[in-house]
Amino acid sequence: MTTTLAGYLPPKGATAAWERLPPERLELDPARLREAVSYAQAHDMPWPRDLNGVNVSNDKPPFDQKLGPMKPRGGPSGLVLKNGYVVAEWGDPERVEVTFSATKSYLSAVAGLALQRGLIRDVDDRVADYVTDGGFAPPHNNRITWRHLLQQTSEWEGKLFGIPDTVDWNRGLQDSGDQPGRDVRKAPGEHWEYNDVRVNRLALALLRVWNEPLPAVLKRLVMDPIGATTTWEWHGYGSHSTIELADGRSIESVSGGAHWGGGLWINAYDHARFGLLFLNRAIWNPADPSGKSRRLSTPVFSEAWLKMMREPCPLNPNYGFMWWLNTRHKRYGKQLPESAFAASGAGGNSIVIDPERRTVTVTRWCSDVPGVAQRVAEASTAW
Repeated sequence: MTTTLAGYLPPKGATAAWERLPPERLELDPARLREAVSYAQAHDMPWPRDLNGVNVSNDKPPFDQKLGPMKPRGGPSGLVLKNGYVVAEWGDPERVEVTFSATKSYLSAVAGLALQRGLIRDVDDRVADYVTDGGFAPPHNNRITWRHLLQQTSEWEGKLFGIPDTVDWNRGLQDSGDQPGRDVRKAPGEHWEYNDVRVNRLALALLRVWNEPLPAVLKRLVMDPIGATTTWEWHGYGSHSTIELADGRSIESVSGGAHWGGGLWINAYDHARFGLLFLNRAIWNPADPSGKSRRLSTPVFSEAWLKMMREPCPLNPNYGFMWWLNTRHKRYGKQLPESAFAASGAGGNSIVIDPERRTVTVTRWCSDVPGVAQRVAEASTAW
């Protein structure tokens, strides 16, 4: 068994310069890792290449139509990092793809940055104390906190960009730890569901707080510092979600997924950078040009936020602040530790982070993400 190499961070931008190492140099079983790759390749998502006809949540007309842009998908692709080094790749990981709800983890990051900079003082503050656009008016919505929105327990009431919150009532309950459904609206904090209307309401609230486009915030404070390419895009619903700020500027409010189009479009390598940032507890200290030393840098996110975003929601222990968790090994199985967490979207678009094994697994268009992640975990001969 070889000695595990210390953590590595890739150079800015170009994926070709990202260092690759044979799996065995990082205490990974090459045959087991090949099994994981073969499994991912064999489990293509059974969706058409044209995603305009894909109704992710089986919404009934007229709410089954796309409001934002959509693009054709590629085939199964992805990569595996160990200690930051690329140890496996498949498909076309440079292809910019729709990510569906993996976007939510990026939206969560923008919320964390707002908290760190004092734009939000406390996640348990009422959103109504910050946002006065009428969306958080009494008697119901004024009780909603930032925590409620981030944990998907807000029960926000209303219509946003033409879509009522009721469209997504009781969605995703199979992932909520056997929480029962409901047929009447509950108080904020009393019901969990995977409600994209409310996620988009969070995105709009954060736009009001930042007073600038959220893609610009993400680029300046996260993606540029970690050396991401400039190929990623974050869309909303075009004119449907374009709002006017207090100073008269018209800005598109982005969506937290691609349920009705839009969302984050990104390649697998930039996804992997984002995952590697969180694997490294938000520290990104690249080597200097000589490669002999590392420049010191302030963590992108605070330790307080890193802990907070991974605290299990009381109503759904598998969910944090828009990150999926492996509490009691229910989501990703016993092969992965309870400390594992993931950005996860429809179509098998995921970033699975295993802090114990120091791996990041990115999958695109995979119908069994846990199966791939488990096989990557089993390839770790050091475990």
